[in-house]
Amino acid sequence: MTRLADRLGPCGPVLDAKAAERAHEAIAKRAGEAMAGVDAAWAALAPVFAASPYLAGLARRDGQRLPRLLDGDPGRTLAAILAAALDVAAEPDFETARRTLRELKADLHLLTALCDLGGVWDLDQVTGALTRFADAVLRAALAQAVRQEVDRGALTHVGEGEDGPAPGLFCIAMGKHGAFELNYSSDIDFSIFYAPEKLPVAEGHEPQAVAVRIANHLGRVLQERTGDGYVFRIDLRLRPDPSSTPPAMPVDAAMDYYESVGQNWERAAFIKARAAAGDIPRGRAFLEELAPFIWRKNLDFAAIADIHSIKRQIHVHKVDERLTASGVDLKLGRGGIREIEFYVQTQQLILGGRNPELRSPRTLDALLALYAAGHVQAAAAEELVRAYQQLRSAEHRIQMLADEQTHRLSESDAERKRVAALSGFDRVRSFDAAIERTLRTVNGRYGELFPEEEQLSSRFGSLVFTGVDDDPETLAPLARMGFSHPPRVAQTIRSWHHGHIQATRTERGRELFTRLAPRLLEAAHATGAPDTAFTRFEDFFSK
Repeated sequence: MTRLADRLGPCGPVLDAKAAERAHEAIAKRAGEAMAGVDAAWAALAPVFAASPYLAGLARRDGQRLPRLLDGDPGRTLAAILAAALDVAAEPDFETARRTLRELKADLHLLTALCDLGGVWDLDQVTGALTRFADAVLRAALAQAVRQEVDRGALTHVGEGEDGPAPGLFCIAMGKHGAFELNYSSDIDFSIFYAPEKLPVAEGHEPQAVAVRIANHLGRVLQERTGDGYVFRIDLRLRPDPSSTPPAMPVDAAMDYYESVGQNWERAAFIKARAAAGDIPRGRAFLEELAPFIWRKNLDFAAIADIHSIKRQIHVHKVDERLTASGVDLKLGRGGIREIEFYVQTQQLILGGRNPELRSPRTLDALLALYAAGHVQAAAAEELVRAYQQLRSAEHRIQMLADEQTHRLSESDAERKRVAALSGFDRVRSFDAAIERTLRTVNGRYGELFPEEEQLSSRFGSLVFTGVDDDPETLAPLARMGFSHPPRVAQTIRSWHHGHIQATRTERGRELFTRLAPRLLEAAHATGAPDTAFTRFEDFFSK
């Protein structure tokens, strides 16, 4: 066994010696005799607690947490945290279960941060630890929810073995959760599906009502904030047509949706999908049945054009001095993480149907597979791998400051100095310069992707209507065009994409509407009464 304390190295300079000293005093008051182990590792701990109020707070809150973590082997400590999370499934008291999971999350966050900042774990180990904990928590919460349904008489029994606690019901992890790429303050994206005929529903109860109550219970356990904080924010909106469907969907209804009106952005979302909790074999079978929807061997020009349109969820700008570190969103901004992910995923959608080697859910694995297959140049692959690792690491350090779900570097030099120090930089200007070089590199490579694509935009700005959320960069052009309620316009057009009108109930119809929408909006603007004109378009297409 190798103690964590023996492996830690300083992550960077001690940014605020007084803050470090205050943290030392507060931890010493609670640690007692165990403080000797903390003192032995203080050279590596001081830079962390000087820069991160959140991590210092975790160390102060429980006087034995930091000494215990330092004295243990990090791999074994992680295994113990995961096992304890799974054991919560058997906890009969709801409040005790929630409190236990929140304390385990605090252990997990401090362990992972120290291993990350101290050079003990690499990026894959960090994101893997966070994701494995999310899986364990989700499984425990699901088991609790099922037991509640048994206690109320809605289910006949709790299932056992690989079928999960509720045979027929499963959770599909999406996004970074599905790909084992979670960050410190990620929400977890998953969708809940169930086979009504497989659920052990008691007589007189409806499978859908039971499944929806289970989904709601997961929300209460995981994301409700108490005095101990929260475990995970959850996002169930990647299910089919979330504005009009329940939070848990029957498998057959989901399959009908994807086969009839599923969109290319949903195909992209399923690249990272994974059965994470519940009836795992049935979840895997669901994804296997969905594979022809995700990975299409034959794509016509319109389909490829629609895949290109996914790229317009992020704006491509010429690389210039405006790509600055101050205030940049490392995830969604120009040159950010999302550009790397979309660089990979759009090519996967086009090429993966004929080459299964390109279907990896993990961004870097897929990027290297594209390079190996000759679709990405060596220089581009090398630059994007290095950029992804740097941006993800910086994103983690931003979130370490206060456990906030943010990816934005502050405009305040003082706040960016904290992230810079956790990233090993003595000077914020050097950190800013490194980030800006990376943003320019990524934005340049992203701009090389599909250079001949048709632009789905207007003279007022980009107009993109894929996904489940309003794109802020689309709402602004709609306002400039004179629409009084841009979100309503965006929602209406997204409903067209979901096949809510006859013309978009085929793939080609949806692709044509992707290209037609900007023209309709410009035509409405040209009338001088855009709201009235758009209402007429709605009436026309709804007939």
